[in-house]
Amino acid sequence: MKFLSRPEEIILFTILKLKEDAYCVPIREKASVISGKEWSFGAVYVPLHRLEKKGFVKSSFDDPTPIRGGRSRRIYKITAAGMKALAEVRELQENMWAEIPEFSHE
Repeated sequence: MKFLSRPEEIILFTILKLKEDAYCVPIREKASVISGKEWSFGAVYVPLHRLEKKGFVKSSFDDPTPIRGGRSRRIYKITAAGMKALAEVRELQENMWAEIPEFSHE
């Protein structure tokens, strides 16, 4: 099992939720909603780069559009290895919480 950092986990989960709309701007916006904290573009690009290097996501460019001044967007997709990593994170978290009695953070 390759452990994910918390930012990598959030970004990977965000890509899963966004499906075909997973490019930097919506990833940043959705990660902010999920985490309840504002993400800078750098805070998104660093884990994206690491996730791609680990083989958990792959990226490709879409067709240029006039709306973006003829520029393409880099679209991210989760790989089978990325899905496995998320499943392992979920299983690990469930195992950790399994033996904890009712927990209140108040």
